[in-house]
Amino acid sequence: MRPNQLADALAALSGAHRYRQRTLLDSPQGPRLVIDGREFVSFASNDYLGLANHPRLIEAVQQGVARWGVGGGASHLVAGHFAAHEAAEEALADFVGAEAALLFSSGYAANLGVLTALLDRRATVFADKLNHASLNDACVLSRATFKRFKHNDLEQLAEQLEQSPTGTRLIAVDAVYSMDGDEAPLARLLALAERYDAWLYLDDAHSFGVLGDGRGSLGECPALAGSERVIVMATLGKAAGVAGAAVLGSRRLIDWLVNKARSYIYTTAQPPALACAVMESVALMQAESWRRERLFERVRQCRVMLGAGRFMLGESRTPIQPLLIGSDADALRVAATLRDAGLWVPAIRPPTVPEGSARLRIALSAAHSEADCLKLAEVLQQIE
Repeated sequence: MRPNQLADALAALSGAHRYRQRTLLDSPQGPRLVIDGREFVSFASNDYLGLANHPRLIEAVQQGVARWGVGGGASHLVAGHFAAHEAAEEALADFVGAEAALLFSSGYAANLGVLTALLDRRATVFADKLNHASLNDACVLSRATFKRFKHNDLEQLAEQLEQSPTGTRLIAVDAVYSMDGDEAPLARLLALAERYDAWLYLDDAHSFGVLGDGRGSLGECPALAGSERVIVMATLGKAAGVAGAAVLGSRRLIDWLVNKARSYIYTTAQPPALACAVMESVALMQAESWRRERLFERVRQCRVMLGAGRFMLGESRTPIQPLLIGSDADALRVAATLRDAGLWVPAIRPPTVPEGSARLRIALSAAHSEADCLKLAEVLQQIE
């Protein structure tokens, strides 16, 4: 796009109800936000366990800064690998039951780093149609032959695997799909990976901390933990309440990534104080199972309350509850009505979701109250 085309392109986005702007927050992340001096009940955050503003995580960061300073200085391989990062990686691996872990600055960087380190032009990558955009980008940038299969259609995946040439194969899926809240069939995917000698890459962004007693996919499907072909990417900015991501797998895989994952090698290390917060978050997820229990109680309550409304509620047992609206304009209108009532719920539109499936993405947290869910249901029932 040329510079003189930007104005018209932005106007076109606005006309199509797809112009996006950032919302300026005046408060920490949590079930209640302050925006422009007004308090809202927020159903927008992936802070599923209510840890993002937890005092123990705040204290861990403060103590980490006092001990380790602020900046990472350079990459882990150049300036040195902080003991705090090493301890966080060990804590994460122990928690989920993996041999080893490697911290990345974001889930996007982790997806990119792993796929480009394992694949090349002679490889083939197989991806679910509803995978997250960061995973799709990693597939494209890996330079492998990129094949997509219909959502959770393992018959089509099996056909693609059968017809693929010999060479490295990798199956890439979201464990929990970020806009629908439904799940990948983990055991069946592992069986296909074993049959066709493929890697199985699981983006555990919305599963880690929530499913499998908090261990995510490796806790939800124990057969995964014993396989060297399984790779799990867990983001740390959602249920864990911090930032960054971790890749979990075999020790040999992690050693390979340290040597070949460009988004790990060629970037400055995250502030070590964040690693201190990660360790505290892991401790809380292990010790306070009541957070998951309360979260799933809110999921059950919300599904009962919203299931009787005029908008279709997607099938999901996870904290992601999609309320399908249809058109982009209607989704924005419903979100605006909720906002007027003091409820912050994002309208999700294409290209994030398929055409004609604009929706409200209701994200639940253990920090929500039953009254919060009831208010949301009552306002939605009044919308024409």
